[in-house]
Amino acid sequence: VQLQASGGGLVQAGGSLRLSCAVSGRAFSLYAAGWFRQAPGLEREFVAGIVWSGGSTYYTDRAQGRFSISRDNAENTTYLQMNSLKPEDTAVYYCAAKGRQFSGTSSSTGDYEYWGQGTLVTVSS
Repeated sequence: VQLQASGGGLVQAGGSLRLSCAVSGRAFSLYAAGWFRQAPGLEREFVAGIVWSGGSTYYTDRAQGRFSISRDNAENTTYLQMNSLKPEDTAVYYCAAKGRQFSGTSSSTGDYEYWGQGTLVTVSS
Protein backbone atom coordinates (compact mmCIF):
# COMPACT_ATOMS: atom_id res chain seq x y z
CA VAL A 1 0.00 0.00 0.00
CA GLN A 2 1.37 3.38 -0.97
CA LEU A 3 0.08 6.86 -0.31
CA GLN A 4 1.41 9.76 -2.35
CA ALA A 5 0.66 13.24 -1.06
CA SER A 6 1.02 16.29 -3.28
CA GLY A 7 -0.13 19.86 -3.65
CA GLY A 8 1.92 21.63 -1.03
CA GLY A 9 3.76 24.85 -1.67
CA LEU A 10 4.29 28.45 -0.66
CA VAL A 11 1.23 30.64 -0.32
CA GLN A 12 0.49 34.01 1.23
CA ALA A 13 -1.70 34.33 4.27
CA GLY A 14 -5.34 34.26 3.25
CA GLY A 15 -4.63 32.08 0.25
CA SER A 16 -5.72 28.55 -0.56
CA LEU A 17 -4.17 25.21 -1.39
CA ARG A 18 -5.60 21.84 -2.29
CA LEU A 19 -3.69 18.79 -1.16
CA SER A 20 -4.18 15.42 -2.82
CA CYS A 21 -3.35 11.93 -1.64
CA ALA A 22 -3.35 9.11 -4.15
CA VAL A 23 -3.61 5.59 -2.73
CA SER A 24 -2.43 2.50 -4.54
CA GLY A 25 -2.24 -1.15 -3.66
CA ARG A 26 -5.58 -1.60 -1.92
CA ALA A 27 -9.28 -0.92 -2.18
CA PHE A 28 -9.13 2.58 -0.71
CA SER A 29 -12.91 2.91 -0.72
CA LEU A 30 -13.17 0.53 2.25
CA TYR A 31 -10.95 2.48 4.65
CA ALA A 32 -11.14 5.68 6.63
CA ALA A 33 -8.56 8.35 5.86
CA GLY A 34 -7.11 11.36 7.57
CA TRP A 35 -4.83 14.33 7.19
CA PHE A 36 -2.27 15.23 9.82
CA ARG A 37 0.41 17.89 10.00
CA GLN A 38 3.69 18.41 11.76
CA ALA A 39 5.33 21.76 12.32
CA PRO A 40 9.03 22.01 13.20
CA GLY A 41 9.68 21.01 16.78
CA LEU A 42 6.11 19.88 17.36
CA GLU A 43 4.33 16.56 17.39
CA ARG A 44 2.26 15.37 14.48
CA GLU A 45 -1.32 16.47 14.93
CA PHE A 46 -4.66 15.54 13.47
CA VAL A 47 -6.24 17.98 11.02
CA ALA A 48 -9.22 16.24 9.43
CA GLY A 49 -10.65 12.78 8.87
CA ILE A 50 -13.21 11.13 6.64
CA VAL A 51 -14.96 7.79 6.96
CA TRP A 52 -14.72 5.15 4.26
CA SER A 53 -17.94 6.18 2.54
CA GLY A 54 -17.23 9.89 2.69
CA GLY A 55 -20.48 10.34 4.59
CA SER A 56 -18.91 11.83 7.71
CA THR A 57 -16.01 14.17 8.21
CA TYR A 58 -14.20 15.46 11.30
CA TYR A 59 -12.03 18.47 11.92
CA THR A 60 -10.00 20.05 14.64
CA ASP A 61 -11.28 23.38 15.90
CA ARG A 62 -8.49 25.14 14.03
CA ALA A 63 -9.42 23.49 10.76
CA GLN A 64 -13.19 23.70 11.10
CA GLY A 65 -14.65 26.25 8.72
CA ARG A 66 -11.42 26.75 6.75
CA PHE A 67 -10.45 23.25 5.64
CA SER A 68 -12.51 20.63 3.85
CA ILE A 69 -11.66 16.96 3.49
CA SER A 70 -13.16 14.86 0.73
CA ARG A 71 -12.51 11.68 -1.16
CA ASP A 72 -13.06 10.20 -4.58
CA ASN A 73 -13.17 6.46 -4.09
CA ALA A 74 -13.33 5.82 -7.81
CA GLU A 75 -9.99 7.59 -8.15
CA ASN A 76 -8.52 6.21 -4.88
CA THR A 77 -7.77 9.74 -3.78
CA THR A 78 -8.48 11.93 -0.80
CA TYR A 79 -8.23 15.71 -0.78
CA LEU A 80 -7.74 18.49 1.72
CA GLN A 81 -8.95 21.88 0.56
CA MET A 82 -7.39 24.59 2.70
CA ASN A 83 -8.72 28.13 2.59
CA SER A 84 -7.94 31.29 4.55
CA LEU A 85 -4.50 29.93 5.34
CA LYS A 86 -2.57 31.39 8.23
CA PRO A 87 1.18 31.37 8.97
CA GLU A 88 0.50 28.96 11.84
CA ASP A 89 -0.75 26.43 9.27
CA THR A 90 2.82 26.05 8.06
CA ALA A 91 3.78 22.39 8.41
CA VAL A 92 4.42 19.17 6.59
CA TYR A 93 1.05 17.63 5.84
CA TYR A 94 0.60 13.87 5.83
CA CYS A 95 -2.23 11.73 4.58
CA ALA A 96 -2.99 8.45 6.27
CA ALA A 97 -5.30 5.49 5.90
CA LYS A 98 -6.57 3.02 8.43
CA GLY A 99 -5.88 -0.67 8.22
CA ARG A 100 -9.31 -1.99 9.14
CA GLN A 101 -12.21 -1.97 6.74
CA PHE A 102 -15.25 0.16 7.44
CA SER A 103 -13.77 1.69 10.59
CA GLY A 104 -14.54 5.22 11.66
CA THR A 105 -12.06 8.02 11.51
CA SER A 106 -9.78 8.91 14.41
CA SER A 107 -7.56 11.74 15.57
CA SER A 108 -4.85 9.44 16.89
CA THR A 109 -1.77 8.79 14.75
CA GLY A 110 -1.52 5.29 16.18
CA ASP A 111 -4.86 4.31 14.68
CA TYR A 112 -3.61 4.76 11.12
CA GLU A 113 -1.59 2.02 9.52
CA TYR A 114 -0.53 3.60 6.24
CA TRP A 115 1.12 6.98 5.72
CA GLY A 116 2.16 9.15 2.83
CA GLN A 117 5.53 10.87 2.64
CA GLY A 118 4.25 14.34 3.46
CA THR A 119 3.98 17.56 1.51
CA LEU A 120 5.26 20.89 2.80
CA VAL A 121 2.89 23.81 3.15
CA THR A 122 4.43 27.19 3.89
CA VAL A 123 2.21 30.19 4.58
CA SER A 124 3.92 33.56 4.52
CA SER A 125 2.63 36.57 6.43
